Amino acid sequence: MDDSNELSVPRLPFPPVTRSHILHCSYHSWHPKYRSITPKARLISLTAPFLAYLRADGIFLPPDEPDPNIDLSSTDTDSGIFSSTTTSTASDSESDSEPDTDPSTQWPELHQKIQSTIAELGGNVVPKLNWSAPKDATWMNATNSMECRNANDVYLLLKSSDFVTHDLEQVFDDCVPTLQSSSTITNADNDNTIPYHLILRKTIPALVPSLEFRCFVRSRTLLCMCQRDLNHYDFLPGLVPTLRPLIHDFFEEKLKETFEDDNFVFDVYIPPPHQKVWLIDINPWAPRTDPLLFSWLEILEMPDPHPSASRTTNGTANGGAHPNDEEDEGSDGGDEEEIFTPEFRLVNRDDPEAYAFNTPRYSAHKMPKDVVDAGVDGEAGLREFMGRWRDIVREQEQEREERGGGR
Repeated sequence: MDDSNELSVPRLPFPPVTRSHILHCSYHSWHPKYRSITPKARLISLTAPFLAYLRADGIFLPPDEPDPNIDLSSTDTDSGIFSSTTTSTASDSESDSEPDTDPSTQWPELHQKIQSTIAELGGNVVPKLNWSAPKDATWMNATNSMECRNANDVYLLLKSSDFVTHDLEQVFDDCVPTLQSSSTITNADNDNTIPYHLILRKTIPALVPSLEFRCFVRSRTLLCMCQRDLNHYDFLPGLVPTLRPLIHDFFEEKLKETFEDDNFVFDVYIPPPHQKVWLIDINPWAPRTDPLLFSWLEILEMPDPHPSASRTTNGTANGGAHPNDEEDEGSDGGDEEEIFTPEFRLVNRDDPEAYAFNTPRYSAHKMPKDVVDAGVDGEAGLREFMGRWRDIVREQEQEREERGGGR
């Protein structure tokens, strides 16, 4: 069969994604400008040794409580998930080993800065790098969430996250070179110039996930929005007449003319009593950003609203455009202006998304339950699991040999 006759998957009609746009969406780039409308957070510039630690294989953590009496020269054969204070057993002498040392000795000032910042923010923070939070690694945390109470909690999430690895290794994938006329990125085409930061955000007490929303901006117009938590909530449709104008006014006053790019995606949180909008994140206008309840093709093909009609009215949960019910006196109706209402999409009771709890998000990034259960018991549990696994493999090999010999 001629390959030329095979159907190719059409590409989404995205405008070219430049490296400058990706950098504009980095937390360290936009946070200083919007600090007053974001939850309390601290940014810590990351050093080359710490970035090398994040990129390295294996998950070795600093001692929980440094003790000068602890012998850090002990060896370990596993790139396991445990603190460097753990010592090896005599059985390890049969295997090749590497020194098990405190990795933070390569970045002691940064380690202390992270510890002190966590304490400054009340002892409970949520971490992220420039673009991504380690949401896919929460299964590694004792709290099964992104809440961290010490530096080791932060390191464990960052080292276990594919999302963070993407920030470190593939952040400029599918980007086109930036025009030299852009003043933002003299060296933006060089990955080594990315100013990586660790963002530690003070944990929001009693965070209500159902009140987080993702908003899509095209040509500096708020085009549509949807809930971020993919579950159905009976109370949300009744809040739409309150939430939609709040988000629209927030965009018009705070973001429309101040963000560097015409197209972008931003996330907000509107806690009770639904009077203040908090900016949570700004994301690239690119396929890598999850459109959630929309599809990117659907968003890209939405018609452009009339420039003078970018106003909003209260409406239904589905958020269609609503004509102005009142006409000026003497108007014949021929020049009636349609008021554009950004679509506000929610998960309806009968939508497949309403049953998302049956398939946990980011499940593709998780490990088998047996491995996780073994990890709960620390090094001893992991070694026991490995021993059982070797026995199973050995028995399977013997069975194959016996069946082969009987032929």
